[in-house]
Amino acid sequence: MVTKPVARPKGGARNAGPIAAAHPLPEPKAKLTDLAYGMIEEAIVTLRIPPGSAISEQVLSEMTGVGRTPIREAIQRLAREHLIIVLPQRGLLVSEIDVNKQLKLLETRREIERLICRSAARRANDAERKRFVQLGQEFLRSSAKNDDVAFVRADRAFNELCLVAARNEFAEGAMRLLHGLSRRFWYLHYKQTAEMPEMARLHAALATALAMGDVQGAGEASDRLIDNLENFTRATVMPGR
Repeated sequence: MVTKPVARPKGGARNAGPIAAAHPLPEPKAKLTDLAYGMIEEAIVTLRIPPGSAISEQVLSEMTGVGRTPIREAIQRLAREHLIIVLPQRGLLVSEIDVNKQLKLLETRREIERLICRSAARRANDAERKRFVQLGQEFLRSSAKNDDVAFVRADRAFNELCLVAARNEFAEGAMRLLHGLSRRFWYLHYKQTAEMPEMARLHAALATALAMGDVQGAGEASDRLIDNLENFTRATVMPGR
């Protein structure tokens, strides 16, 4: 995919306008960094900022309405997650999408995600189990409405809840490197296979197992989800197979 650099005042992501925040800006810098990260990550995942785009701290600050220091910290986090490449003395580049790397990512994700889901099923508290039920319903609603952005947001919230409920900081650190790339790849290709209803069903089934504290069922549901993602990824290379 060849894309033009994002420039001001014309072209690329800058023309898309500001990224809307779901809530008013909080004051503490840590929260501003989280807010900036969430908005930029969603813009990259949903291709508002396309793969291969050149972009700057200033443009991201204008798009999010967040100051340069939190933006810089959000960029560092996105670079660790391989969504942004920092080019010394040259600026920022949104990473390209690579099918082979995606398959390696899923190979890694399968093992870590099974551990996280089994741990979350075992350790989640009552409030977290209730939230898993709600998110399972959100997956099905967004699919029924064909609302891909709502689906991506539910997926991000679900992943975050799994990490919190698992209470394993080592698995959490590893998994945070994988989720954004997975969501972006899915968002780019899902329409080719009309895949959202099946993904919604698989996510809802996993959410149900987590809510019920079914450790074995959560591990099996996680594996079924990764099986689907692997088949989906290979289908982008060999359509019709």
